[in-house]
Amino acid sequence: MKQVRQQHLRKSLTQPVTPDLLVSPSSQDGDLGSECPEDRGNWTGRLDFLLSCIGYCVGLGNVWRFPYRAYTNGGGAFLVPYFIMLAICGIPIFFMELSLGQFSSLGPLAVWKISPLFKGVGMGTILIVSLVAIYYNMIIAYVLFYLFASLTSDLPWQHCGNWWNTELCLDHHVIKAGNSSLPVNISNTVSPSEEYWSRYVLHIQGSSGIGDPGRIRWNLCLCLLLSWTIVYLCILKGVKSSGKVVYFTATFPYLILVMLLIRGVTLEGAWKGIQFYLTPQFDHLLSSKVWIEAALQIFYSLGVGFGGLLTFASYNTFHQNIYRDTFIVTLGNAITSILAGFAIFSVLGYMSQELGVPVNQVAKAGPGLAFVVYPQAMTMLPLSPFWSFLFFFMLLTLGLDSQFAFMETIVTAVTDEFPYYLRPKKASFSAVVCITLFLMGLVLTTEGGMYWLVLLDDYSAGFGLMVVVITTCLVVTRVYGMKRFCRDIHMMLGFKPGPYFRACWMVLSPATMMALLVYNIVKYQPSEYGNYRFPTWAEVLGILMGVLSCLMIPVGMVAAVLQEEGTLWERVQQASRPAMDWGPSLEENRTGVYVASLAGSQSPKPLMVHMRKYGGITSYENTAMQVDQEMEEEDEEESMI
Repeated sequence: MKQVRQQHLRKSLTQPVTPDLLVSPSSQDGDLGSECPEDRGNWTGRLDFLLSCIGYCVGLGNVWRFPYRAYTNGGGAFLVPYFIMLAICGIPIFFMELSLGQFSSLGPLAVWKISPLFKGVGMGTILIVSLVAIYYNMIIAYVLFYLFASLTSDLPWQHCGNWWNTELCLDHHVIKAGNSSLPVNISNTVSPSEEYWSRYVLHIQGSSGIGDPGRIRWNLCLCLLLSWTIVYLCILKGVKSSGKVVYFTATFPYLILVMLLIRGVTLEGAWKGIQFYLTPQFDHLLSSKVWIEAALQIFYSLGVGFGGLLTFASYNTFHQNIYRDTFIVTLGNAITSILAGFAIFSVLGYMSQELGVPVNQVAKAGPGLAFVVYPQAMTMLPLSPFWSFLFFFMLLTLGLDSQFAFMETIVTAVTDEFPYYLRPKKASFSAVVCITLFLMGLVLTTEGGMYWLVLLDDYSAGFGLMVVVITTCLVVTRVYGMKRFCRDIHMMLGFKPGPYFRACWMVLSPATMMALLVYNIVKYQPSEYGNYRFPTWAEVLGILMGVLSCLMIPVGMVAAVLQEEGTLWERVQQASRPAMDWGPSLEENRTGVYVASLAGSQSPKPLMVHMRKYGGITSYENTAMQVDQEMEEEDEEESMI
């Protein structure tokens, strides 16, 4: 495929060229042929991209991970390291990924034309995203299960006495009706919502562990099938369809969140939960763990390294203001996380007062919050099915946005790699990917499926993802070059990144992520689910999942070196340079050094060739003229040295 592209490029450079003054604009457009990004697709509106990024970043983690991490790491004091890490790691890496995608109009695999030696980074990204997409859609299936279960006059997890309940089940109404002077001992009891989750939804008692998955839970299997069907229908036409769906899925969760927030803060005892959530404990800031937790929250909340941001930006027009969009999305994501904490802990404070127990005994993280604690809190409210439906509908829309991004990343990456074969059949290829991942996720619908989900959650996007992001940052700044990267952004946006971004890309962001990687390795803890400890073979399997994504990098290096000629060092040097066709996809955007691939570009003044071919000087072409002048000055300085 690479040889075919090079032959096509050489042919375009050597074939006779009609003088520019005799070529009409319509015939010029016709010359672009199948190489135009129009065949690839673009956002149909300006807000499509922005809302897609917001929907991608604002996900389930904002609701069930940030509030818990905040209160366990210093409450309000946690916001100090959180925003510092947002400035050091979150915003700069976010902007870097958007810049790479928009400048090249390529997905996570083809974008490594920037340095083919490191194409394995893109391969590792696709492997990570595929594993995450498998279990993430299972979480959406759980949400669908609860959403349907809420369509009743009496929530099924409200009382004990069902066939799945045990003698340990204790209804909160019993506690409330008891003598307040004699507190009820609930240490050896289980709430109805917890038994509904573990014994009815999961039916986990049918499995003895991860090695004994048991039977398929067909109700969960059907929910998983439905979730994959929804995802496929929304990405059927690529960003043209998903870009319209996000107008609802990215905005409606905010309406529900505000409704839950207003309802929560008006409950009796709500202030107790909010106080517990935000009471600053500044002594926690002296602990390295708090800073690491803040960096991890930023890292995973913004979704850097998963390829979703790069993929979305690749469908932008060349001069889209992603600098502005970066701050809108990253700061909006942080504010959403904080608001979600108020909505969650106000209800938990009410729940704490109703049960007569401290807030820290009802607050949990992860699935425990979404499928046990919050559903139980809903049973204490009037019109509980209504509030339960709203809560799970919010989780559904939050989850679908992120899943759209995962799937679009996979499909875009592969179709960009084989555009002549797969791009015309993108809908069929998307169906094949969805069916494949659905079949791979069937193990998650078994009675022991939760054990597999925990294993995937712990290892699929762990240290492997950090290695991918660190490598990307180092390749762009060291191998490709900071000056060249800033020059590309200058050509695209009309200005160069300031000292803040350059300092973060060169030093602060890689150093922080290296510290995260070392911390995760040193503080490694085996996976567990409740009281269940995973066997050694399962731990090894999980570690291999992370290692495999890292191994894609050296595998890609070997493949790239073998395609070159010369000595080993010459091959490495050639493979590390940008590919011949690296640069903006549209010919009219290939100004400056990138005009070399245009017909008739043998002129020593490439910008003049560009102007003769496309006519006029726009503000961005004026910027390109400045870039050309800077390059000439740099060449003169180098020749003098």
